[in-house]
Amino acid sequence: MGAYPRPDFYQVNPYGMNYIHFGSFVMGPSDQDVPHANVTKSKTVSVQAFYMDDTELTNNEYRQFITWVKDSIAHRILGEEGIGEHTFEENEYGEELDPPVINWDERIRWNDEEEREALADMYLPENERFYSRKEFDSRKLKFEYYWIDLHAAANKSGRDLDLSYTNRKGQNNAIRGHVDRSQFIVKEVINVYPDTLVWIHDFTYSFNEPMTNAYFWHPAFDEYPLVGVTWTQAKAFNVWRTQLMNTWLSSNGESFVQHFRLPSEAEWEFAARGGLDLNPYPWGGPYVRNILGCPLANYKPLRGDYVEDNGFHTVPAASYEPNDYGLYCMAGNVAEWTNTAYDESVYDFAHDLNPEYTYDALANEPPALKRKVIRGGSWKDIGYYIQTGTRTYEYQDTAKAYIGFRSVMTYLGRGKSGDPETWN
Repeated sequence: MGAYPRPDFYQVNPYGMNYIHFGSFVMGPSDQDVPHANVTKSKTVSVQAFYMDDTELTNNEYRQFITWVKDSIAHRILGEEGIGEHTFEENEYGEELDPPVINWDERIRWNDEEEREALADMYLPENERFYSRKEFDSRKLKFEYYWIDLHAAANKSGRDLDLSYTNRKGQNNAIRGHVDRSQFIVKEVINVYPDTLVWIHDFTYSFNEPMTNAYFWHPAFDEYPLVGVTWTQAKAFNVWRTQLMNTWLSSNGESFVQHFRLPSEAEWEFAARGGLDLNPYPWGGPYVRNILGCPLANYKPLRGDYVEDNGFHTVPAASYEPNDYGLYCMAGNVAEWTNTAYDESVYDFAHDLNPEYTYDALANEPPALKRKVIRGGSWKDIGYYIQTGTRTYEYQDTAKAYIGFRSVMTYLGRGKSGDPETWN
């Protein structure tokens, strides 16, 4: 019985990711609530198997995204101008696909006279150039992407009843019986270039101009963690990363895999603990130093002292020792965005099975609805914030010099079996 033929499938670890086996753990603080915040409680939860990046996303990895966006804009301009073979794929009726599928086999000849003239608007205008340097205008680097609002689609009142509602696009839609699923496809356009000025505006009366000048683009910082990106930019990056992976799989006749995304707060904490339940730090605890007195992460060890941990600002993403899941810098270096919306009482109402709380705030909604959980602490934080159970937040449309992210992907199936030594 069954539909045949079916393709064989074996899921391998995505490049740069480690496998995290499903399990249960006590989520919440493993030490005293120092600030008496009362926003975390201990709660036993279960998390399914997933993959997680073994390091925080680096500057050079994100630059691949920037380059793709830049090239895709150039291809579209040249295609509209009818220059070369910059064409878009069409459907069986000769209609251009939306979004258009670019012919990536055609090279962009940036220095050819005809193409240079067509692409002139991608560069800074002459009055904005510094020492007449011809540089790309980062304001033009906008990424158009789509995602499905599954929560709205799963709403029983929307599927079973006759009603009228206003969707996220501001369009009024009458629902009768079966719904046109296009109403749940959300289109977003976002500028993807990181805010390099965060190094200056995050720290008053502090000299960080050298970091603004070089941190994102210079080869010296290629393997350092990306900062200056908002939660929405991190979300857009994961959509692009998913499409890049699935396009490659499709071209090779292979099945799609789960999409890349930001981790839930529970997934992040489970991974950070590395199997060491009830311990306050990824390496165990209860101390932030080893037996020689050396700090075990990149954080702020003492008042006014940022350098005892052998770092000044950030350090390369694969610094210090990984935890028992092979994940680097789950404490310190940069704090990390999670997918979870921040609510002080979420532990009281979240499910104990893959706990998660999300809210897709619109641009015109109050700031309190735009709070997203960040975890792990950073190079400028004290030891309390690098504990695995410490939770805090930042606003989804805000970029900081101390917040980055790493991606996860849900494992397809029950979970790996056999010798755990071979999983990664």
